Amino acid sequence: MKVVFHIDEQEKWAETASNVKNLLKEPDKITIIILVNGAAITGYLAAENQAFIATEGVTFHACSNAMRANKIVKEQLPKDVVVVSAGVLDLIELQAEGFAYIKP
Repeated sequence: MKVVFHIDEQEKWAETASNVKNLLKEPDKITIIILVNGAAITGYLAAENQAFIATEGVTFHACSNAMRANKIVKEQLPKDVVVVSAGVLDLIELQAEGFAYIKP
């Protein structure tokens, strides 16, 4: 199974973390990507999100348009975050690859 979680509101980071934590308890192998765009992009810099961002088995994507709008550069992001050209395009491509879309 493959799933992409979409965070575009700052207050959705905690809910997403909870959903992912529960999903990781399932015995089946699940590919999980978290795509962050919009105002939520600043959540990558928040101390309270760092443990979640370091979750093994989860890939994090950051929208470069949201980064630019919020004056965030790649060097400020946690080391394994993948910067994508556009969050919406990333979501379209992931869904075309069979990822289920979840928006907490």
